[in-house]
Amino acid sequence: MRYGDGVLMAGDRRATSGNLISHRAMEKVFPADSHSVVGIAGAAGPAVEMVRLFQLQLEHYEKVEGSRLSLEGKANQLGIMIRGNLPAAMQGLVVVPLFAGYDEKRGTGRLFEYDVTGGRYEERDYAATGSGSLHGGTVIKLGFRDNLTRDESIDLAIKALFHAADEDSATGGPDLMRGIFPVVATVDRVGFLRVDDAELAQRTSALLEELRSNRGGLPR
Repeated sequence: MRYGDGVLMAGDRRATSGNLISHRAMEKVFPADSHSVVGIAGAAGPAVEMVRLFQLQLEHYEKVEGSRLSLEGKANQLGIMIRGNLPAAMQGLVVVPLFAGYDEKRGTGRLFEYDVTGGRYEERDYAATGSGSLHGGTVIKLGFRDNLTRDESIDLAIKALFHAADEDSATGGPDLMRGIFPVVATVDRVGFLRVDDAELAQRTSALLEELRSNRGGLPR
């Protein structure tokens, strides 16, 4: 989602194989380069491979040209890669990422979502992908407003992922026992920054306490 200083991207940590949890601490949010971020959903293997290739292409461009590719150019390049995966997607290996970053020319955060054919669509305020996107996106829709602060946007992202996990078995919620929390990253004029787990633990505990004190929160 966009916030006052840039963009935020958050992803849960669960990977599933059918009805089984195959991994509890998978990374789904990655820096694309110093001023952009990509989040994955779909078939884990092809998705991670696509991200690594995307990172390499952006790094290569910067070394050859001596400057970073424009944010629009990065978004277009990712769309081309998704379209290249279409034959595999038709066999079930679907990859549908999100891309966001800080546009240094415009001085603002921007975000893009895609379809399985590589179609690229810029969203104004927020976007969601994956099996929990309906529930998580609804929470963000209800809580979003212009010029959220960094702290407000982090709290909203944690809340969205919590409620998505509460409704969708393929989305992992915060695991306080194992110390596993969502990956949350911000990108502003300074660049990409991942929110550390200690801060996420504190904010998650505050959310749970709020839900416990709210009769409409956690189911009883």
